[in-house]
Amino acid sequence: MQLHKHDVTRKATEILDNFGLGDLTMRRLARELDVTAGALYWHFANKQELLGAVADELLRPACLPIDEPDWRARITGVCTRLRNALLSHTDGAELVSGSFAAGQSAAMPQILAHLSEAAGDAGVPAAQAELAARTAVYYVLGFTVDEQSRLQWDAAGALAAEQSMLDTAEPQPDTFGFGLSLLIDGISLRGAIGSDTLS
Repeated sequence: MQLHKHDVTRKATEILDNFGLGDLTMRRLARELDVTAGALYWHFANKQELLGAVADELLRPACLPIDEPDWRARITGVCTRLRNALLSHTDGAELVSGSFAAGQSAAMPQILAHLSEAAGDAGVPAAQAELAARTAVYYVLGFTVDEQSRLQWDAAGALAAEQSMLDTAEPQPDTFGFGLSLLIDGISLRGAIGSDTLS
């Protein structure tokens, strides 16, 4: 059976979900696909490129444009979709964060473009709109890396009872939404100032 690039990406995503990022190795992936490790390099030059493809697969739902005239709603929607996409896969935030930092994600520029456009609609100068977009992405990635780490520690019984995020009857505060609203308030203020300085 001929091996296709999407087959490799799909199997890599399965390994990620079932075993985590630490166990997603080229050797294991080749074994799961019943091919030699060398066969994988016909499709991906290296592991970083493979991880970038898996990250892009995870990010697909977050890349869709949001048909909403209000810039605040667009930023909220993009950031919420991004967080949901990261949380839908084991170690999703860690994987995407690393791929983004290494410049291996083709999907992240689309997400940044949506956020930059919204920041521009808020009145943020063009020179700063992408910086605002990156700040929003860094917030979502950082928050979700922490969130997934805590969930994993909690599932392993490594958190104290008062720190547990599982099996609680008490409603949890929307800390993600609160932080996002602070970020949006900052974008609004920057747009109102309309300054090209970074002060």
